Amino acid sequence: FYPRKNTNFKILSKKKHKLEDFNQDFNCLSTIWFETFTGRLNPVHRYTFRDRLSQRYEKDLPGIDIFVCTADPSIEPPIMVINTVLSVMAYDYPQEKLSVYLSDDGGSNLTFYALLEASRFSKIWLPFCKKFKIEPRSPEAYFRTAIEPLDDPLKAREWHSIKKSYEEMKMLIETTTKLRQIPKAVRKEHKGFREWDFVTSQRDHQTILQILIDGRDPKAVDVEGQPLPTLVYLSREKRPQYHHNFKAGAMNALIRTSSRISNSPLILNVDCDMYSNNSESIRDALCFFMDDCQGHSIAYVQFPQRFDNLTKNDVYASCLLVTCGVEIEGFDGNGGPLYIGTGCFHRREALCGEKYNRDCKVDWKSVNYQGKVEGSASVLEETCKVLASCTYEEDTEWGKEMGLKYGCPVEDVITGLCIQCRGWRSILFNPERKGFLGVAPTTLLQSLVQHKRWAEGHLQIFLSKYSTLWYGHGRIPLKLQLSYLPYSLWAANCWPTLYYAAIPSLCLLRGISLFPKISSPWILPFVYAIFANSLYSLGEFLWCGGTVQGWWNDQRMWLFKRTTSYLFGFIDTILNQLGLAKSAFAITEKKVDEEVTHRYEKELMEFGSPSPMLNIIATIALLNKISFVGGIRRVIIVDEQKKVFDQFAWQILLCGVLVYINMPVYQGAFFRKDNGRMPTLTTYRSILCALLACAIAVL
Repeated sequence: FYPRKNTNFKILSKKKHKLEDFNQDFNCLSTIWFETFTGRLNPVHRYTFRDRLSQRYEKDLPGIDIFVCTADPSIEPPIMVINTVLSVMAYDYPQEKLSVYLSDDGGSNLTFYALLEASRFSKIWLPFCKKFKIEPRSPEAYFRTAIEPLDDPLKAREWHSIKKSYEEMKMLIETTTKLRQIPKAVRKEHKGFREWDFVTSQRDHQTILQILIDGRDPKAVDVEGQPLPTLVYLSREKRPQYHHNFKAGAMNALIRTSSRISNSPLILNVDCDMYSNNSESIRDALCFFMDDCQGHSIAYVQFPQRFDNLTKNDVYASCLLVTCGVEIEGFDGNGGPLYIGTGCFHRREALCGEKYNRDCKVDWKSVNYQGKVEGSASVLEETCKVLASCTYEEDTEWGKEMGLKYGCPVEDVITGLCIQCRGWRSILFNPERKGFLGVAPTTLLQSLVQHKRWAEGHLQIFLSKYSTLWYGHGRIPLKLQLSYLPYSLWAANCWPTLYYAAIPSLCLLRGISLFPKISSPWILPFVYAIFANSLYSLGEFLWCGGTVQGWWNDQRMWLFKRTTSYLFGFIDTILNQLGLAKSAFAITEKKVDEEVTHRYEKELMEFGSPSPMLNIIATIALLNKISFVGGIRRVIIVDEQKKVFDQFAWQILLCGVLVYINMPVYQGAFFRKDNGRMPTLTTYRSILCALLACAIAVL
């Protein structure tokens, strides 16, 4: 609830003033509740029947182009990247109809070397996956969880052989990555390494395109003589004088390049850390695209973003349990989920800007596979380089009406919205066995920076011509417009949260009451709203599969994100709108050392390096600690007739809740001695800021 405008209480009509304040609070909270409720009004959970798909279309299955994007080998280790590549190469799908493209925006020969090793390892890995029907098909994830098959000597022998081969490959890649230098003997093994003789830097180099496995080549087979998927490495051209548009630019380069090499009608894009956890995901998606009744209207099928390194109680609330389990399913019922940038199957024509035409239906049985194009691999490599050049998009609609949109930190969301506004539908598929699993942030700052980018991007969309309120008007259903609103206003929520995290505490020190007395009947709406909301939130979290401690961690991260990530996202968006700053794309680091991983598994919060975000978190925590102690002192020492408690009970309770929720902050600042503690400089600064705020409050 928002506090009263007049906190002096010396007014002529207290009853009238309280009624006006309650109405203002009620109207504001009703608006927030209505937006949230609309998004959950019509949840849809879908099931597929893959056996029926196989019966009707097994011989007519379409080609699939799979895009894997990476940007920097120093924060996205090559061994992690190739595990994702190998997992999507091993889908339970006709191999000759799969084409896998790796976009390396870092232009690193280390990533190319890792992919080259993966192409060799795939010759034994893919037959092993299909022979024993293993899940998941990421080697790292599989061998980390699989149990040695002792009951079958033949399988055990092959299992050990494959595991040994993988560990040898992993050691070679990690050693080379650590040394940051490709051995001369290895460089002579493939002509692709010569490309780096002309590379000036990561941001200044020519297009590097190498077809490592040509699926059209009869010799491109595994150890059992079965065809291998096409495998392509692409590092688009970059020059200092041209803006490369981050991931959106990389995706658009892949769309154009793949249209010349394989030109499959469907595209799957995944981030480099999101390995395939279900070998049947392609067939699941095709059940929607190839549906006779509604398949022709579907632009993309989105799988939820899930993670495989979460702790039991999800200390950083990374799993977005309620968002993926409730809210996005509500999106689906209201017209279709938003595109979240990974784990998504696209119809190529919709992604390239085509408008939906209800009269245009695809007859999958009459569509010829478009993967076999003329020309050798070397010819294709040369002819396709221009499609990934810096100048190709000049005076074209790429980044505007074609491909992914440019100019926004959440290019995926705005792209999905524009696709929906062109008449297409989208589908959410949330199977029991998750389709994709990624790497969640393992430090507090990683999580906060990620959410800052999301909040900033959503607010930019809201303030741009692509806001759902006006751009979506008449193009998408009203209920879908309203479903987008809570996300669009994430960043704006920083201000009421900051207000309630700081002002009641300062007013408690000052002796100013902000809430009705306990003895007043006006306390009942506050009691109902607080407890009903908390119990509903807890019940919903538990229903989605969470724990009580996980819910409490979620509440803590809710506070941290709103007072830091959303605040900085809001400020950066306003500066961007005024032309005083430019948007940047922050990549979440996936490389973590062993100490950090050990603390993360013990669910110890990792504060790490000094940051303005940590300054705010620690200052608010200390401010509430001081105010809580001051409030308790006032009740014990001064309150003879219990008037103080009657007047300030709710403010003391609010401070107490904030103190309890910030316990990891106090531990990190004053009690922990490990490297993950709160930086000493941050602690000193926060103490100074908190004491200064308290001193000003009591003056």
